[in-house]
Amino acid sequence: MNDDSAFSLPVAALMYHASSHGADPLLAEFARELQAQGWRVHGLVQYEIVPAGGGRAARELLDLASGRRYALSQDLGPGSRACSLDTGALAAASQVLRHALQARADLVIVSRYGLAEAAGGGFANEMLALMSAGIPVVTLVSASLADDWRRFTGQAGAELPVSRPALQAWFDRCVARAPKAAQTQGAAP
Repeated sequence: MNDDSAFSLPVAALMYHASSHGADPLLAEFARELQAQGWRVHGLVQYEIVPAGGGRAARELLDLASGRRYALSQDLGPGSRACSLDTGALAAASQVLRHALQARADLVIVSRYGLAEAAGGGFANEMLALMSAGIPVVTLVSASLADDWRRFTGQAGAELPVSRPALQAWFDRCVARAPKAAQTQGAAP
C-alpha cells in the first residue's frame, strides 16, 4: 500500500532509495522524544561506526529500552567483500523485540526489514508477532525490497517517506485508533 492515509495494521515502513542515510538518526531521535513524553518505546535502532583510519563501517544495534548494544558486523579482515552480518548477534538482539511484545510497548522500532527478513529470517518472526498483537511497529525498508515488504504485511502497512512529519502523523493515527485503555498506559502527546 503506497498511501499512508489508510492502513489496516499499525505497521509502517520508512522507505529509502539509494541510502538510508538520515533515517536511523530520525528513528533514534523520534524514540527519545516519545520516551521523554512518557511513551513506552522499545526496539532497536542501527548505528554505523566508521573507523578513524577509514575502511568498512561497523554496524551496531542499540536497545532503546536498556541501552545495550549489539555488534552486527563481524571483522572479516581487510579487503573482504563478503557479507559481514553477525547472525548470532542478530539472534541475540531479537530478544529485545520479544520483550517489547511481552511489555505491550506503545511503539516498537525495528532497525530494518532487510534481506534476512525477506527470506523469513532475521527479525521476521518477531515483527509478525508484534503486528499480530496490534502493537505499532515502524521499520526502515529499502525501495528495492518494497514488493517483499508488501507481501510480508499483506499490503496492510503504511509506506512513508523518511520524514519526521510523516512519521509523527502515522504514530498519531495509531494512538487515535488504539483502544482507550491502551492509551492511558502512555502519556497523551
